[in-house]
Amino acid sequence: MRAHRILIPALFLLAACSNPSSQSSAQPLAGDGGALSNAPLAEPGRRIPADAATMRLSFAPVVRKAAPAVVNVFSRSVVRQQVDPFWQMFGAGVPRERVAQSLGSGVIVRADGVIVTNNHVIAGGQEIRVVLGDRREFPAKVLLADAHADIAVLKIDAGRDPLPVLALNDRDDAQVGDLVLAIGDPFGVGQTVTNGIVSALARTGVGVGDDSYFIQTDAAINPGNSGGAMVDMNGDMIGMNTAILSPSGTSSGIGFAIPAALVKRVVEQALGGHTGVAAGRPWLGVKTQDVTAEIARSMDLDRPQGVLVTDLYPAGPAERAGLKQGDLLTAIDGQPVNDEATLDYRVATCQPGDEVALEIKRGKETARTIRVHVEPPPGGGQVTELAISGRNPLDGASVIDFSPAAAEQLGIDPFMAIHGVLITRLNDGLAARFGLRPGDLIRAINGQTVSSVKGLQALLTDGHTWRVTIERGGVEHSADLRL
Repeated sequence: MRAHRILIPALFLLAACSNPSSQSSAQPLAGDGGALSNAPLAEPGRRIPADAATMRLSFAPVVRKAAPAVVNVFSRSVVRQQVDPFWQMFGAGVPRERVAQSLGSGVIVRADGVIVTNNHVIAGGQEIRVVLGDRREFPAKVLLADAHADIAVLKIDAGRDPLPVLALNDRDDAQVGDLVLAIGDPFGVGQTVTNGIVSALARTGVGVGDDSYFIQTDAAINPGNSGGAMVDMNGDMIGMNTAILSPSGTSSGIGFAIPAALVKRVVEQALGGHTGVAAGRPWLGVKTQDVTAEIARSMDLDRPQGVLVTDLYPAGPAERAGLKQGDLLTAIDGQPVNDEATLDYRVATCQPGDEVALEIKRGKETARTIRVHVEPPPGGGQVTELAISGRNPLDGASVIDFSPAAAEQLGIDPFMAIHGVLITRLNDGLAARFGLRPGDLIRAINGQTVSSVKGLQALLTDGHTWRVTIERGGVEHSADLRL
């Protein structure tokens, strides 16, 4: 089954479970399986509808509060389109240009015009515009685009008058069964509101984004809703609707929203001075593996739980704090960790420099807590890319010094090397003809280890044959390349 991304703001509604006029618990951004009992079902802030009159209560107060802060986001780009090669033989092969458009939703999170949406809504866009609920339209600039989290932060200048704002509730207190509203612009028909319930929490492994950790809802989400808000009964945003799981491409009752905690972290990162692309993502320097039923039996666990530490980056935060290969990591800051995606999400909601408490079990020892300060991955900041040209086998390749920061930006394993040179892209040249690819790590030239771009340049002297060793997909390959 294929996952389709879409736009949709959604509001958590408690069909008469909580009072729509109650005070918000969030603040706008500034610059178990126990035994059955006779305990009452009702909880503070949540009530079961008691009669037909209660069932007829309206979500209108929540919509009036939230809807003005939900906007439409349009992205336009000019795409050069090649004509059929057959006609190129007759001189009719001039590339044609067409305008590609993307339609989504967004949410105003600061009164001065800061807006969040999905990265896939604006990715590749040469012109981005935002249409407010009052039909005013403004150009938008990208403050930060985080492809891993699929979150983009935009800024518009709407003048001196403050814009309506939707507060971010990042407490992660939603529960399965809470009612929700979805506000967005599906199919471009205009702002639309749908309702449903939270049908699952902490959904991972759905094939959408790298920081894959979602609130699941059955509220109708369709193409055009991506980037909208999921809102609770107080009218606060608890998630950004991002994707659906559907064989038809339209809503089939399984939609996914990025939790507001991660949205807030990316907004704070953007407002902290980072521009263009994500920078300074928090990092533990630890590589892990999910615990399967077979692994759990081999470790004498009563059930699969936690993640196994399989590798540690030398002198990284986790290694300095005392973690070791083979440790079983079961929780972070008191929150259970049952797979890699959950650990990645919990770390991603931190700011670099934050201290987190990791609960681990080592062999037969009693469980312990290790405190670690998360840091940006090594090699962040300004990365210098070198385009190689001339009479050598890497002609046409662009390369950078390998680092965990560069690897994460490119979506490759940051543990594949400590040092080396990474191919980032290829233009027409010898490197492409020899079969080299972006993501290849250049290990050696003529038997001499390559540890930096500067060292690589020194090895690419004039000649006729070069023995090039690369690493691709964790496997080393060597070949004699002749000109």
